[in-house]
Amino acid sequence: MAQAKINQAKMTEAAKGKFSRSMSMADRSGRLLESLDQLEIRVEALREAATSMEQERECLLDMIQSIKNSEEMRSICDGEREELSLTANRLLGRTLTVEISVEIIRNSTQEDALRKATSLIDELAAKLLDDMDGARKHLMALHAACVTEAPPVPIDTKFQTIVITCALEDQKKIKRRLETLIRNVDNAEKNIKIMDHQKVDDLNSANGK
Repeated sequence: MAQAKINQAKMTEAAKGKFSRSMSMADRSGRLLESLDQLEIRVEALREAATSMEQERECLLDMIQSIKNSEEMRSICDGEREELSLTANRLLGRTLTVEISVEIIRNSTQEDALRKATSLIDELAAKLLDDMDGARKHLMALHAACVTEAPPVPIDTKFQTIVITCALEDQKKIKRRLETLIRNVDNAEKNIKIMDHQKVDDLNSANGK
């Protein structure tokens, strides 16, 4: 009888010990999960910050190029233009030394869609000089496929289907690239008009008008 009580006591103590260890493991698991949740927030914040820096780099490069090709740059004297061009090239070089890469997680369907979208844009970009006006209209149609609000131009529905299939981060990058190309076309057209105007002025001056 006494031995039975002793055995029962041992079993009770063992059960208590097991229960205590289980609670301790649960507490540790909870703390680890909480730590990982906090780290996940920081990881996402890091990715957002890196993406923002990547966009800032693109913006800076675009602005520097715009200044280099601007009407104001063409209207100043050669000496000042040369000095400002050197400064712009120095800023361009320093900006290019900054490399930021945020890897986008994609499935096979998204990778295929990105390849198709990139290929279409590359083909169009290669034809810009051949037909700038037509290329601009096509760029606007592609860009219209990337915006949620109703655009004032026709939408390339085939391209829209491809873009929708891309990862969300890729959709944003495609939209930004199209916007950059459209700005470049606008600047190029502006510069061509300026050059044509200068040619007319030079011709009139040569004719004494």
